[in-house]
Amino acid sequence: MIQVIAVVGAGLLSGVYASFSTMVMPALNRLGHHEATAAMVQINRKAERGPFIVIFASAAVAATALAVAAAPRGAGVELAIAGASLASTVVTVAVNVPLNRRLERDGARFWPEYSRRWTAANTVRAGCAAIAVIAAGAHWVDS
Repeated sequence: MIQVIAVVGAGLLSGVYASFSTMVMPALNRLGHHEATAAMVQINRKAERGPFIVIFASAAVAATALAVAAAPRGAGVELAIAGASLASTVVTVAVNVPLNRRLERDGARFWPEYSRRWTAANTVRAGCAAIAVIAAGAHWVDS
């Protein structure tokens, strides 16, 4: 069951992240820097207090539990699934969240750099989460 929770969480997160890289950030980049910054700051605040944070935290906890359960058994596929999902979490915590904090602190003058760096990291975390889902799907098909 923990594997299912980890994979579903990774799938949901991958979809959210991919939506930002392919639609939300390009749309915000069409706005002025002040408008884009104001919108993104509000999005970030909502993400940290709304249903998103529950999905994010649940996926991270499930992936960690999956890794802990899989390691003693040498379950390579499960470790790969957990690792890819956790890589997405690490990118979020190490790159995206600090950029969000800096955007809120520095404002619109930081927007061009923020948008470029945040979107690149976001695309990486979307890919990591997607890899977790793809690995699970391939494993389940082969089982």
